[in-house]
Amino acid sequence: MSHPIPLSLYIHIPWCVHKCPYCDFNSHAVNETLPEAAYVQALLADLALDAALLQGREIQSIFMGGGTPSIFSPDSIKTLIQGVRARAPLAENCEITMEANPGTVDNARFHGFREAGVNRLSLGIQSFHDVALDKLGRIHDAATAIRAIESAKSAGFQNFNLDLMFGLPGQNLEAALEDLQTALSFSPPHLSWYQLTLEPNTAFYHQPPPALPEDDVLWDIQLAGQQLLSDAGLHQYEISAYSQVEKNCSHNLNYWLFGDYLGIGAGAHGKISLFSADDNAPGLTQIYRYNRLRHPRQYLKSTPEQRIKRNPALKPEELPIEFMMNALRLSGGFQESLWQMRTGQSLPMIAPLLRENQARGWLQWHNGMIQATPTGFQFLNELLESFIIDDYAIFL
Repeated sequence: MSHPIPLSLYIHIPWCVHKCPYCDFNSHAVNETLPEAAYVQALLADLALDAALLQGREIQSIFMGGGTPSIFSPDSIKTLIQGVRARAPLAENCEITMEANPGTVDNARFHGFREAGVNRLSLGIQSFHDVALDKLGRIHDAATAIRAIESAKSAGFQNFNLDLMFGLPGQNLEAALEDLQTALSFSPPHLSWYQLTLEPNTAFYHQPPPALPEDDVLWDIQLAGQQLLSDAGLHQYEISAYSQVEKNCSHNLNYWLFGDYLGIGAGAHGKISLFSADDNAPGLTQIYRYNRLRHPRQYLKSTPEQRIKRNPALKPEELPIEFMMNALRLSGGFQESLWQMRTGQSLPMIAPLLRENQARGWLQWHNGMIQATPTGFQFLNELLESFIIDDYAIFL
């Protein structure tokens, strides 16, 4: 039988020029010559090891994240994309996104990335205010950010995302809306707009920056910003994602709809669903996650087999939270049939939890669609926690 679950590919490039104090990703400041060629070959070796996980599927989207993927040369990115194509079939309209830091790109590099096969960019702007950028530890200023956007557009990137934060040290409502208005002046097809959070294992967590906005200011920023984005024609289709019509990020949508994805590179994660090969007894048999060694130096010293760790298959009682923590991020929700298609479990397993959250006013379940209400979005963490199941037997 053909595999019913779409497949994406995530590629992690762990190096950056400077580690930002708010960043909790697996990223490492460059302190020596970048081993670009060796790392590209290691990535392709990872993919070769994962070849059996394709299960006859085409890769629908590719996302190069980091770190700062744009720190690599266009030639290295071209070798990488060509190597992926040689090892895995790509869908005809495969979305290939690369994250880029405005401080690491120029016109020539953008043109080179386009020629290499990248067809979508995600530019890490964060703010258009120099003081805010300095407090965030960014290596670019506002003028550099604006030049990067203009260069990307002139290089032919019609599909791009601008990454912005709010709730920055010392930021007020006016400054936050100015950032959005500046971003909107470039007519971005997609905008990621999210609040600065102090994540564990970051410099900001251990030494928070002064003058962080109070909760009432954050709430005012969020409401006013959402209205501004809506008036500009950007639809909020996910908690922190806004896009023009038909410009949603395909790669992230696959995550949120509990699709499968391969993960290659230092610290990359993957999620795979296995189906029975018996046409007389078709069905999803197990879902499991895997990850690879985090530190790039250890990663490069290891064989593909040594650097991968396959986790145990997800248990039935783990599926509700695993599924909902993705699907309920979508403002439009999901079709109830997707639950069984992506988990192999019947809807009655979670029906009591759905009804409970309906009664709270946190969920809407109507005409086969399930979605968080505006109140549910406001209390999303609490809504998701309700799908953590300790005892699967209560559903039997």
